[in-house]
Amino acid sequence: MNLDKLRDKIDSIDDTILKLLEERMKIVKSVGELKHKSGGAIYRPEREQEILERLKKNKKNDINDEAIEAVYLEIFAASRNLELPERVAYLGPKGSFTHQAAQSRFGAYADYLSLNTIEAIFKILENKEAKYGVVPIENNTDGIVGITLDCLGKYNSKIVAEFIMDIHHSFASLNDSLGSIKRIYSHPQGYNQCRQFLEEYMLLDLEFIPTRSTAEAAKMSLKDPASAAICSKIGAKMYKLPILFDKIEDNLANKTRFLILSDFKNKKAKKNKTSILAKTKDEPGSLVKFLKKFEQEKVNLTKIESRPLKNSSFETVFYLDFEGYIDDEKVQNVLRGDYEIKWLGSYSFKED
Repeated sequence: MNLDKLRDKIDSIDDTILKLLEERMKIVKSVGELKHKSGGAIYRPEREQEILERLKKNKKNDINDEAIEAVYLEIFAASRNLELPERVAYLGPKGSFTHQAAQSRFGAYADYLSLNTIEAIFKILENKEAKYGVVPIENNTDGIVGITLDCLGKYNSKIVAEFIMDIHHSFASLNDSLGSIKRIYSHPQGYNQCRQFLEEYMLLDLEFIPTRSTAEAAKMSLKDPASAAICSKIGAKMYKLPILFDKIEDNLANKTRFLILSDFKNKKAKKNKTSILAKTKDEPGSLVKFLKKFEQEKVNLTKIESRPLKNSSFETVFYLDFEGYIDDEKVQNVLRGDYEIKWLGSYSFKED
């Protein structure tokens, strides 16, 4: 078969895909109207996860799981925007890693609101000025994000989904000759995470100009032809700054866990994780007794972090993640007792 015939075949398949997408959107719109009448949430991450798992299981050819997820997450996002466009607040600025994370779940054309602090996102959600919020909770290099834990305790938003995203720094410049680059713009954290690359390419001696974000680094470098930026891929793309090196961070396994926040309770999924804040009595053995209940009920505790309470004298609250749904009998048995418990959300999760 010659090249023209192969292209004709591709065109025919694309036409069929488009017709099927249009048919899917019509059904989605009908579902959205029913949900709107009943007051149900449009975003159902547990349902999306079930679809992705089914498609990955049923694939027959060489398409990989990452490609399936990328294509269908965009379809899900387009479907939600068709049903009822809703605002998504994220930790900005535009082009930040949290912006990239938000787009990976809500698509390129959602109604996004960039905010300067994590607490501002919680406030916006509390005031019903956005339906969803995307915030970082944990990085495998830098650890837990303390302000996110503090805000989970202070505000009423619920965790409705979590996901883990690889964090890659790119080296971008208008100049395609490394020898002609005189300055490097970067957020200090991004610069420090890429020192091995800079050393290998003899760039450590160049002038370093710190910026408030990696996105700002891309913006500044665009105005300075003799410079380069250490930035996210989405930041380079947004400012049309050519990427010379795609992944330059010292730790190529650098990952951040993000939370999606909203105001509804998820339905039970096939695999569930629950997050809580717990405060036990200030007496010997109180925490040990509480943790022992997880073993007794065979509830798998996956994370525990301590956090000092604000405006108190050395009091501590504990953040816990564990497998199970909030209404499960064994979960209720664990949480029943003389403890202060704040339920933060139960949501679908996939094992690594």
